[in-house]
Amino acid sequence: MEKGLVVRGLRVAVESVEILKGIDLTVESGRAHALMGPNGSGKSTLSFALTGHPKYTVTAGTATLDGVDLLALPPHERARAGLFLSFQYPASIPGVSVANFLRGARSALRPGEALPPAKFKRLVTDKMELLGMEPSMLTRYVNDGFSGGEKKRLEMLQMAVFEPKYAILDETDSGLDVDALKAVGESVNALRADRAETGLLVITHYPRILQYLRPDRVHVMMDGRIVKEGGADLADRIEREGYDPIREEVAGGVA
Repeated sequence: MEKGLVVRGLRVAVESVEILKGIDLTVESGRAHALMGPNGSGKSTLSFALTGHPKYTVTAGTATLDGVDLLALPPHERARAGLFLSFQYPASIPGVSVANFLRGARSALRPGEALPPAKFKRLVTDKMELLGMEPSMLTRYVNDGFSGGEKKRLEMLQMAVFEPKYAILDETDSGLDVDALKAVGESVNALRADRAETGLLVITHYPRILQYLRPDRVHVMMDGRIVKEGGADLADRIEREGYDPIREEVAGGVA
C-alpha cells in the first residue's frame, strides 16, 4: 500500500475544458507541501477535484489516500477516509451555531465513535485553547458576521477537531491583513505541533503565509502543470522575483 496523498497523471476538465493536464504530486504524512502559482494556473481545481466537487470531471489519472482510491468515493467518504479541505471562501450558515456544527460534522465523519457531550466539549475547549480562540465563538452562527480572519481561524478549528490524515488549505491567506495572516500562520503551526502526523498541502498565490509556515517542499503550477519543484528557498525566490523568471525557464525548457 502506497502511503500518502498520492496523485498520478491527474487530468481534470470543467465543462469539457481541460484545466489540469497531468498532475503528479505526493504529500507525505507529517510533511507540509506548498503548491504555488499565478491565478488561473489550476491550483484550486486540484483541491476541488480531490475532494469530489461534481463540477470537476476527472478524465485521466489516479488519486489515493494511504492506498484508498479517492476517485471511487463520494465526497463524504473522502472526508471519512481522512481528507480535509479548508475553503478559500468559507460559507456562512445562519442559524447553526459553531458548537452544533462541529459536533454534527465530527459525528458524521466518525459514525462509530461514541463521544459523550462532556468529552466533546473538553476536546473543543482544548483545541480552542491551543489556537488561542475565545470560547464565545462557539455560540455564534457559522461564519455569520465573521471577519476574514475569524473565518479562516474557524477553518483551523475544524481541522483541529476533525483530526484529518491530510489537509488541503486552499488559499487560506486570501483576503487577510498582516495581523490576521500571522494569526492563521501561527494556528497552522500549533496544529502541526499538536498533530505531527497530518500531511499538509498549502495552496497559495502569494508566498506571504509561507513566512510563518515553512514548507518542506514547494511545487509551482502553471497552465495546469507542475513546472518546478524545490525546497522552501523556491518560495523565497518567488517572493523576490515573482513568477516571470520561472515562466521564462519553462518556455526555454529549463527544469
